[in-house]
Amino acid sequence: MIRVFKHYIPHAVLLLGLFDLLLLITAGELSWRLRAEQIAMDPGLFADRIWPHAGFAAMMISAMIAVGVYGADSLRSMRFACARLLVAVSLGIIALSFIDFLLAGHNFWRSTLAYGMAMAIVLLVLNRMVVGGILGTAAFRRRVLVLGAGSRAQRLRELGDKPESGFAIVGYIAMSDGGHVVEEAIARSAIHNLTRYVENLGVSEVVLALEERRNALPLKDLLRIKTAGVHVNDFSSFLERETGRVDLDTVNPSWLIFSDGFSSGRAVSSVAKRIFDVSASALLLLAAAPVIVLFAILVKLDSRGPAFYRQSRVGLYGGAFDVIKLRSMRTDAESAGAQWASKDDPRVTRIGKFIRKVRIDELPQAWTVLKGEMSFVGPRPERPEFVADLEEQLPYYAERHMVKPGITGWAQVNYPYGASIDDSRQKLEYDLYYAKNYTPFLDLLIMLQTLRVVLWHEGAR
Repeated sequence: MIRVFKHYIPHAVLLLGLFDLLLLITAGELSWRLRAEQIAMDPGLFADRIWPHAGFAAMMISAMIAVGVYGADSLRSMRFACARLLVAVSLGIIALSFIDFLLAGHNFWRSTLAYGMAMAIVLLVLNRMVVGGILGTAAFRRRVLVLGAGSRAQRLRELGDKPESGFAIVGYIAMSDGGHVVEEAIARSAIHNLTRYVENLGVSEVVLALEERRNALPLKDLLRIKTAGVHVNDFSSFLERETGRVDLDTVNPSWLIFSDGFSSGRAVSSVAKRIFDVSASALLLLAAAPVIVLFAILVKLDSRGPAFYRQSRVGLYGGAFDVIKLRSMRTDAESAGAQWASKDDPRVTRIGKFIRKVRIDELPQAWTVLKGEMSFVGPRPERPEFVADLEEQLPYYAERHMVKPGITGWAQVNYPYGASIDDSRQKLEYDLYYAKNYTPFLDLLIMLQTLRVVLWHEGAR
């Protein structure tokens, strides 16, 4: 993987994206030349159209990220990728047409957009048929050697066996005589020179997956491997990079303290984040006001009670604030006390089911963002009744409150709706990754991918 602004991107995805970018610029140029030939117009120089072509390609790439074209499912399934490509290109063309209309410009003719749409779909699908087939092979996977043969090594095997995995395990070395979960592991005593063994296998990375590290670190071996130019990684850092979450089963306080992340140099990023929150929330409230009013009326007509409801949540540094939403449940939904939402929850009203699926009930939260109590992107704020229980049962749960809560977040775009302690544990792993690796770039990725969650009702309940 390659690290871009503290966030890891698989080499295969990055290479596929670069090919897509070049093909989209090609589609834009071909569509312009085709239209110019039809109306007997001099097409002019390519350099004169570089910015419109770049805008066309950037919008398409953004739409493709938003609907999940570069996700694991799209990399595994050609049918899935083609379906998402059609949606992404269509949304991109609509967005470009709308932007051109607002700017009263003539950068994107309707005819060239139509041709560009058709050519983009053809070229992008061909790219996945030709290049995608190569990306799915082991040639683009990092060759990993695992030091360990216990349950941690088995977890790495299961992760590496997934089709979307970016690495291939070429061997396991049992560093002790204890019980082995991975049966084919080679005993360390059977290898005379570990550094030469690593070189002969063409290993690009060695992962330390020992069950007990105290007084068991093979320091001489690791030093020689490292100085030979092979990357050495510990188990927790490797999992964080490959899964996009912090693994609570293996992480410890010292790893959190000494690993990269939780940077103090966030002053500029925080100011930029706040400026964006204020601007975007103000615009969203203005644009969504008619929708909010309409559904507020429908909520009132559908069931007895207020159209909006306030609920106490835990925010930055554990402080409490009130979140505002369109009411989607009956007024007596919690007469027996606070409880998790469930699938097909009987407390949800008829209108409530719809506004939850399309996330309309979340729109009033833009006011909370404008006030500065929330951000657009961050861990979802939980209720104080649940937080007290979760902090007792889940390690490092309080650390998620070190960043401002958000309407959407890294956990929301990567994990389906959760309503249990186990689900909260899974989401906490993503929240800790976000808190540890926050950058404006990661915020942008999350906001783009939120569109995928809304379009396909992923996680709605």
